[in-house]
Amino acid sequence: MNITYDSSSRVFALECEHSGYYIGIVDEENFIGHIHYGKKLHPADNLQSLLRIQENPKVPSQNKRDRINFYDSFPCEYPCGGIGDFRESCINVSNGRNQNAVQLQYRSHEILRGKPGLAGLPATWGSEDDAMTLLLHCTDSVLGLEVTLSYSVFQGIDAVARSVYIKNAGAQALTLTKVYSSCLDMDDKDFDFVSLGGAWGRERHIDRTPLFHGKLAVSSLRGETSHQQNNFAALAARGTDYNSGEVYGSALVYSGNFITQAELTQFNAVRFVTGITEEGFSWHLEPGESFTAPEAVLVYSAEGFNGMARSFHDLWRQHLIRGTWRDRMRPILINNWEATYFDFDTDKLLSIAREAHKDGIEMLVMDDGWFGHRSNDESSLGDWTVNEEKLRGGLKHLVAEVNAIGMKFGLWFEPEMISPDSRLYREHPDWALKVEGRTAGLSRYQYVLDLSRQEVCDYVYNAVASVLRSANIEYVKWDMNRQLADVGSASISPERAGELHHRHVLAVYALQERLLSEFPGLLLENCSGGGGRFDAGMLYYSPQIWCSDETDAVERLEIQEGTALVYPLSAMGAHVSTCPNHACGRVTPFRTRGYVALAGTFGYELDITKIPAEERALIPGQIALYKKYNDLVRTGNYYRIASFAQNHVWDAWLVASKDKKEALLTLVQVLNHPNWRSRRVYVQGLAEEMQYRVEIEDSTGGTASGGTWSGSTLMHAGLLLPRLWGDSQAQLVHFYCAD
Repeated sequence: MNITYDSSSRVFALECEHSGYYIGIVDEENFIGHIHYGKKLHPADNLQSLLRIQENPKVPSQNKRDRINFYDSFPCEYPCGGIGDFRESCINVSNGRNQNAVQLQYRSHEILRGKPGLAGLPATWGSEDDAMTLLLHCTDSVLGLEVTLSYSVFQGIDAVARSVYIKNAGAQALTLTKVYSSCLDMDDKDFDFVSLGGAWGRERHIDRTPLFHGKLAVSSLRGETSHQQNNFAALAARGTDYNSGEVYGSALVYSGNFITQAELTQFNAVRFVTGITEEGFSWHLEPGESFTAPEAVLVYSAEGFNGMARSFHDLWRQHLIRGTWRDRMRPILINNWEATYFDFDTDKLLSIAREAHKDGIEMLVMDDGWFGHRSNDESSLGDWTVNEEKLRGGLKHLVAEVNAIGMKFGLWFEPEMISPDSRLYREHPDWALKVEGRTAGLSRYQYVLDLSRQEVCDYVYNAVASVLRSANIEYVKWDMNRQLADVGSASISPERAGELHHRHVLAVYALQERLLSEFPGLLLENCSGGGGRFDAGMLYYSPQIWCSDETDAVERLEIQEGTALVYPLSAMGAHVSTCPNHACGRVTPFRTRGYVALAGTFGYELDITKIPAEERALIPGQIALYKKYNDLVRTGNYYRIASFAQNHVWDAWLVASKDKKEALLTLVQVLNHPNWRSRRVYVQGLAEEMQYRVEIEDSTGGTASGGTWSGSTLMHAGLLLPRLWGDSQAQLVHFYCAD
């Protein structure tokens, strides 16, 4: 990890563990060019020549007649709109005459130890010992605009974190109509665009599409990251797979509307950008006011998607996730949602708790339906007072009884929403987002609260916090079950109307920060109708996020594969649920459901008092496996071994300890076929010279010795595993150092 500046060549070098990021300042107008991102370069080479400024159209000082051609071909660090670069811009600014043009020039820089935070926004963090930051200070003297481009690198991790700070230092009001967080300009390497698409119950499936001349993008206009798209994307050289090939990953540390786009240009160059989508966005800046864009993280890997995933995982675990639970095994919980839905009372919940405690489950989570007069999903959001007709004796009594059983207690909220059938809406109908003169659309029979208003935020916080103060509640599931539409506020001024989407996200961040400040030991799990807001921004506040409302083990394979491409296993909320599955009707073995859930935070989503005895008998063993392997799963290096989404037969992943002394392989045989021999599995993440004992646990619950093998043989010749009998069967294979 290092950042240097060569004043003679005017080149900045940002060096990561195995990669480098290089920036050049050129011409008398101080244009900021992107030289290279990838494997490290030799600093003594003439790196600035890689910007092609010696070729036509050269730089404006040498060729004034072709300034626009220069703008339209120069590899920019942060391209500006309205001046002649006809590729995608990163910043557009409207002045008092509604003229849109901005041109940034380098003025000065700072190189810092450590990493500054971003006011009001989640961001990676680092100390003076494990992070360095470059600040490039730029100006547009015509607009009076000051822009700081920030770049941070981290010890031992191949990642570059970028952010943008903008200040109106002029005398007239300005309007930002577009502000992206990062741009990567480079020559095409026969790239594919890789993204995570889906829908409710099918989140983060991996899509891969070759670039074409034009723009290829993923985005969300839903006020959240969304089930449909994630704010991660990658450029992968053609032929790149999990283990080999070059890949550039981009992830936005943000939880609202976004766009990530790759543009293949006329010169076969690629512009790769990410940030808040410009549709529905503007930000008004009076003189002296400022704006900070969300952070974007770039990762380069020459070791395929597995290498990229490990860099993201390490960065999020070491430099993003915070708090008491960051490095701790999470309690094994049972959630009553699929067990009871809205039909429960104190006695029913206590019966679940008593039986769950017998089998080693550690926490009861009470989901939707405990407040107001909510017996279905058509009322009471916003009325966060306990329904004592359901919960006789009140919440404090219930929690005390659960604690007396020996279990922790958790609670579900949906704080950002309001039901039209609620006391809160009857008293404050103007607190719901609505466009004046139009009928606001309902979704799940609810509206969205106008969190741009401080009095609304204060109400939401006090309502939630008062419940948490009333009893020993140690976990909160923060849900969001509809997207933003009809985004209008009764209190915001017209020139700031385009700020509402972003202000909602900022308010959510402020609310969660406030909550964790008052309740520092609280385990917070974010959720949005399942996995609709699974992003790095949320991980800054909650160490885990509910991965999907689809808990079927086979469906979860593809969901968890795509999620693990970017986010660590420690962040994936994963539970064992009942069969037939409530979302798709599939029946899978209880043991397989447990193995798949071990790749996440682990818990149960069922009525333990009603499941078959033979299934319940497996729960203590599953809990023992979780406790045996969770430290490894939570902290180790992740390797994707096989993808059911690609081969349509089997799925496998492995987690190896950082010291390479231990590894756990999970294999799921989704479909069986006749007349096949043993399956050869090429293990990864081991040390070639070490000797490993192999233990194989199969679908019958038995454990067999797989012998003792060298790491080199296991990785290069493979381990032979017998075919399992039947569909949806699974096994765990444990490797540990024999010395």
